Amino acid sequence: MDTLNIGDKLYNVEQNGFNDFARYSFSEVVRLTETLAVLKNGVRLINRPKQSYIIEDVGYSVSRNKGSHWHIVSLKAIRNAQIENEKIRIHDWFEEKQFTLKEKQHIYKMFKTEEGQ
Repeated sequence: MDTLNIGDKLYNVEQNGFNDFARYSFSEVVRLTETLAVLKNGVRLINRPKQSYIIEDVGYSVSRNKGSHWHIVSLKAIRNAQIENEKIRIHDWFEEKQFTLKEKQHIYKMFKTEEGQ
């Protein structure tokens, strides 16, 4: 478990309750102090890796909020973020869209056809 260096890319996942989407944030280490790693988005992390058990095995605690951890970016994290972002886009589209009766009929027929297969 290594300390962070300038240029390291990290991510964090937040969720408001079990029914909320996982919301990913990505940033990069831009400055180091004696004990902190400062991210491009202004978040300050304690530059001491610790076991996380939340998402990855190793995390870096947010200064003054030790319950929040950031993790080194992996391909798995990027893919999971893409999947979650698509879910959010779909959800938001349906929330904002006002369907006409013709559109509702079309959707209904598509689902009925799918059920029959």
